[in-house]
Amino acid sequence: MTGTSATTTAKGQAGTLDAEQLRGRLEQLAASQGIRQWDLGASCSTDTSVQVDRGEAKQMKGAQRSAITVRVWNDDGLVGITSTSDLSPQGLEKALTGARAASAFGNPDDTPAFSPLATAPLAEVDQPLRPSRPILSLLETLRDAERQLLERHPAIGTVPYNGLAQRRSERLYLNSDGACRQQHLTTASVYLYAKAEEAGRKPRSAGAVRLAYGADDLDLAGCIDEAAERTISHLDYAPIDTGRYTCVFSPEAFLDLIGAFSSLFNARAVLDGVSLSNRDSLGQQLAVPFLSITDNGLHPGNIGASAFDGEGTPTRPLALLDGGVLANFLHSEATARAFGVAPTGHAGLGAKVSVSPDWFEVGPTPGSGGGQQGLDHLQHSEHRGLVVIDSLSALHAGVKASQGAFSLPFDGWLVRGGERRSIEAATVAGDIRQVLQAIVGFEGDAKITPDGLCPHVWVEGLSITGEA
Repeated sequence: MTGTSATTTAKGQAGTLDAEQLRGRLEQLAASQGIRQWDLGASCSTDTSVQVDRGEAKQMKGAQRSAITVRVWNDDGLVGITSTSDLSPQGLEKALTGARAASAFGNPDDTPAFSPLATAPLAEVDQPLRPSRPILSLLETLRDAERQLLERHPAIGTVPYNGLAQRRSERLYLNSDGACRQQHLTTASVYLYAKAEEAGRKPRSAGAVRLAYGADDLDLAGCIDEAAERTISHLDYAPIDTGRYTCVFSPEAFLDLIGAFSSLFNARAVLDGVSLSNRDSLGQQLAVPFLSITDNGLHPGNIGASAFDGEGTPTRPLALLDGGVLANFLHSEATARAFGVAPTGHAGLGAKVSVSPDWFEVGPTPGSGGGQQGLDHLQHSEHRGLVVIDSLSALHAGVKASQGAFSLPFDGWLVRGGERRSIEAATVAGDIRQVLQAIVGFEGDAKITPDGLCPHVWVEGLSITGEA
């Protein structure tokens, strides 16, 4: 058993920040140094987590973390930035001094400004705060979950990757124009990844994850059931012939694929020339006319939703693909200014502000029928077999986002004649633009996952390479 901890200063601990008091302190310090424009973003958390190994505690951790970013604009309009973990008056004074000194080296060609929406009203987000459980209670819960999973099948010998964690956190954003944002949140997560092996056969692995606002709210039984079912279903495996197949992506797999190519929708990537999209792409038909994708960080299924982004801009739903047409880009203040639009609430905080998606909703365009006719046709005419892609691997290495190409190992099944059999080892390859144009339909209800909401997605004619 190992234990680690990280502490912050007393005034940086999670749950103790007073945003108004902190802003008043910053205003006084900035005035004393002649600083007229500044902002601050902070996140503080208290984390507890456990891991087990065959009934024994493998790791128990408790940590308090704080990350504070301070930006200062000098008289020439250039920005300097510094980071600290000290919210005491002395720490803030050093941060302001350091940021002001750094502003002399700011980039005059890429200068961020305050978001014009940093003081706009925030949407109401229903996020109940749950009490934290003692770490030994978490340990016993995870031990029991591991035991239940090991008992599901004789071939399941270990659960090598597992964890149960809880967090209490708060975020805030302040600026010299009067913005004062603050959000408190509690979250919990559990993951179970089992390994099964039979005599003369290769080991097979699969897992599941669940999120909730508190450890007592976690769907442990569902996590155990899913991890067991997925692991057992891969025990009876066989090779697959190389060729082109109609593929059915699980919600998790399709969301992973869309996330890997989210630069399609990212205005920062467009301006930097590393996106498949360009300034003129808006309004173009990017996908089949019955596909819609919305970034909706405020969806009730998004545990850990942020009410505002790193610049204080309110989070809101944003249509990315509407009827297959590229409708909007994700923006920060700087990219929105370059495009002549409003910020969308997807910014980080920095000298050069990053842009990233929150939580995708994928599904049929209302009134389109969702490609059901194409799906019905394939279900009745597919003789070679359908490939069900359950999970994708090596997304960090197998995706060339700026080119659109991907080649990814996957776990899944070949479905033929109504029977499903696990695929021994295979890779799916293609181009994301062709994938979006080759979708033939959706199946089943949309499923809430940690990354978004999505049904099963049918895609025609993907290249599958089996193990030689």
